[in-house]
Amino acid sequence: MARTPIMAGNWKMNLDHLEATHLVQKLAWTLEDVKHDFSKVEVVVLPPFTDLRSIQTLCESDGLKIKYGAQDVSTHDEGAYTGDISTTMLTKLGCRYVVVGHSERREYHGESNELVGEKAKKALDAGLTPIMCCGEALEVRREGKQVEYVVGQIDAMLAGLSAEEVAKSVIAYEPIWAIGTGEVATPEDAQEVCGAIRQRIGELFDDATAEAVRIQYGGSVKPANVADIMSQPDVDGALVGGASLKAEDFAKIVTYQAA
Repeated sequence: MARTPIMAGNWKMNLDHLEATHLVQKLAWTLEDVKHDFSKVEVVVLPPFTDLRSIQTLCESDGLKIKYGAQDVSTHDEGAYTGDISTTMLTKLGCRYVVVGHSERREYHGESNELVGEKAKKALDAGLTPIMCCGEALEVRREGKQVEYVVGQIDAMLAGLSAEEVAKSVIAYEPIWAIGTGEVATPEDAQEVCGAIRQRIGELFDDATAEAVRIQYGGSVKPANVADIMSQPDVDGALVGGASLKAEDFAKIVTYQAA
């Protein structure tokens, strides 16, 4: 099965709505200049909540093929949940994707694998595609238990999902020790864990589901290393952090095939 690579830029807590509009415009122009084929590599930006309306207006008015989504979502539909954002709020803004279980949400907000699975289910029910994050800390890597650890995360996150729902989802393997540190897993490191994730999905569901799900690598992805990472058979894209805040760099990552 041919899986369409997906490059998603996670802006984290950066850029106001004016800066966001400027960046998306510049990214669109840069990709247009090189005649990027969006059917061959999907492009997604994941801005802060406050930027979403401005990006929606820009993408719809200019007919941009860049897709966008949110960095988190609530498991609740509405009510007394101060600070939470519902799936309905996101779909009304034209979001197509939502990140769930990013390592920073896990670390700073105590999110469990089970909660991540609940958020993914909520997103899927609303027609959103969840980007479910997993990955090990440095001490786990040093013990050589990265595969065991990540597979355990996958078991817990996917427990409440059907094969069809998993096939529609995106999984992002992001070794925590490589996020924003300048350290990056080797292509072989990325393949080892991404391959193990796909194998486990096949065991939990079936081969067709395992072949359908797209698996990203995230962690200090840059124009200089993206092609080698993407050459691995079980890596279907990248969840890009800092490099996605620069239109030129993110465009080079998106167009890695032309490099």
